Amino acid sequence: MHLMYFTEQPMSTYPAQEGLDFGATALMFSNKHFDPVSGSRLYNEYIEEYKLADKVGIDGIMLNEHHNAPFCMQAKANVFASILAAITENVKIVMLGNPLPLAENPVRLAEELAMIDMISKGRLVSGFVRGGGQEQLANGVNPAFNRERFEEAHELITQTWTRQGPFRFEGTHYQHRVVNPWALPLQKPYPRVWVPGVISKETIIWAAQQRYPYIALNTSIESTQNIWKIYDEEAEKCGYTAGPENRGYLQQMHVAETEEKALENARQFRWMQGEFTGLAHPSWAAPAGYSSPTNRRAFVEFSIGRRENPRGLTTFEDQVEQGRIICGTPKSVLPKIRRVLEETRPSIYAVWGNDGTVSHEDSMSCIRLLGEEVFPAVREIGKELGLDSPFEANAPVHLKYSTDLKKSAAE
Repeated sequence: MHLMYFTEQPMSTYPAQEGLDFGATALMFSNKHFDPVSGSRLYNEYIEEYKLADKVGIDGIMLNEHHNAPFCMQAKANVFASILAAITENVKIVMLGNPLPLAENPVRLAEELAMIDMISKGRLVSGFVRGGGQEQLANGVNPAFNRERFEEAHELITQTWTRQGPFRFEGTHYQHRVVNPWALPLQKPYPRVWVPGVISKETIIWAAQQRYPYIALNTSIESTQNIWKIYDEEAEKCGYTAGPENRGYLQQMHVAETEEKALENARQFRWMQGEFTGLAHPSWAAPAGYSSPTNRRAFVEFSIGRRENPRGLTTFEDQVEQGRIICGTPKSVLPKIRRVLEETRPSIYAVWGNDGTVSHEDSMSCIRLLGEEVFPAVREIGKELGLDSPFEANAPVHLKYSTDLKKSAAE
């Protein structure tokens, strides 16, 4: 298995009551509440946590980015990826990921990622995302063109990495008279691409068509099984049989020396879900044109109280019962992890270790326990269940697409 550590890098040092009074903390919650002194301290604490993850043998560090919101301080994930490329030795740097529709110049993004791959000596996994609805609004991108821009930017980036320059690219949203960068990835044909998501059927199908692993982001076990059903059916249409190496799962989990401490800190996962702060208004999270009409209607009806949250988020106790949140000592979490692995069968397993106001000291303890006590046992469970790492399986992650590009370049 490939075992990763993840944190949203929360900026929890702001007056929480102000967020509750405003009713949302993403997009329109004023940045007058941001404290750069605390921000500087938190950034450096997160760096120390990532260094520890590398030291204790965790396989990968998962990074993402969000905008205009205190629940995530990474406004540009490539900045942290660049730092980690230089200060770590062994961990994979897993971008889940760069929001392609926000890129005004995908060629420059391709250059940045190539530099990270070279500096890290080939440890980059370059995941791509569509970005949340509020990200489109925060960056002045028309949500109606989100999927078009995502797919076109992906095409331009992969061509940049695989076609010999100079060449010309003329798309609907991106036009480049000269594509000829002198920063190209160390990995060939290009770094592995993993695609994360929650509820978008279209993204699941697209990932399967590209043979890219799909990472389910803290979905329920039942929803995750439905995701694999959609992926597997599309894979068969594309001429291959998907397996565990095509599947990933992000798990909210906090491990501590005592059950009491683990439970106390695990409750902070409700912080980002809105129990303590609030998030984006549902209409901002799914602006008109961003998602399918069915998904858009579900979010709008949720915003006016006519249906449950489309993401299926329930109470803390319910999520613990469902296996979406795991907490406990190294010994007590293993049966719970086994249940998730047996029922969802991912070869890529990421642990979201903390959120909210969990202290730096407790986060460091969680990482140490994961690396030294939990993950070695999880690897044994993975071997028992036949969940080989995608790197061990040597899956043809993007063979189909790279072959098409080579053919196009030869022509």
